[in-house]
Amino acid sequence: MGTCDLKESAAFITSKDTLDGVYPGLILGINACRIGMSASVFYTFMGINVIRKGWAEKIKFHPPGFMGALPGMSSVATWMMKQKMGKANVPSVTDLQEVAAIEGVRFVACRMTVDMMGIKESDFIDGVTIMTAEEFLRHAKDCKILLYT
Repeated sequence: MGTCDLKESAAFITSKDTLDGVYPGLILGINACRIGMSASVFYTFMGINVIRKGWAEKIKFHPPGFMGALPGMSSVATWMMKQKMGKANVPSVTDLQEVAAIEGVRFVACRMTVDMMGIKESDFIDGVTIMTAEEFLRHAKDCKILLYT
């Protein structure tokens, strides 16, 4: 992934491995591809867990504020959120990742986070590229859209 090729490009940064942290980058990436743009999602810090094999099923929703601090509330809130998502026909994170890959969204893992957490390339789902922040920024500086989700 170099400069933004001939197409307009979009780049999204995901740094949280929570339901509310993961969905925006995937949904925006998919829709960017659907309107003719190239799209990439840069996963850093805890967000990198999302692209590790077997982790997408473990993602939880952490309610903000006092409610999120109560023991067990994250599990209850995750269950409730997944119920609402099911009723609204929102795909699971795993299904959304598959759609994103088919649509052409590129998954990029942050080299510093990979090294810091001791993650091996074989720990990632298929199609993940590892880039330094500098390499990603060389791409992102030419993108029409760059969002921190």
